Amino acid sequence: MKLLMTETSQKRAIQNYRSRLKKRGVARFEVLGLDSDRELIRSLARRLAQNDPEGVRIRSEIRRTVAEKPAKKGGILAALRRSPLVGVDLNLTRSRETGRDVEL
Repeated sequence: MKLLMTETSQKRAIQNYRSRLKKRGVARFEVLGLDSDRELIRSLARRLAQNDPEGVRIRSEIRRTVAEKPAKKGGILAALRRSPLVGVDLNLTRSRETGRDVEL
């Protein structure tokens, strides 16, 4: 019986705690990472949760660092235009040889 009462009061305490977090705009979530990065991720989460100017700076720096940049259209064309061979007169025609005769 004691276990049942403890379980109920613990559930209520957790619900109250999470409700207070939600009012502050903080959410609990789970991430996967290396065990060696545990303290780094926790300290980063604490700093970001403060939402002060330092947290805003860290957040923008991380976004800039890890954001995936969308591929630009015309990237291959731009690379070809930067090529050192631009403007060089190259003869790119192939000779039309039929090959060699082979006796079977």
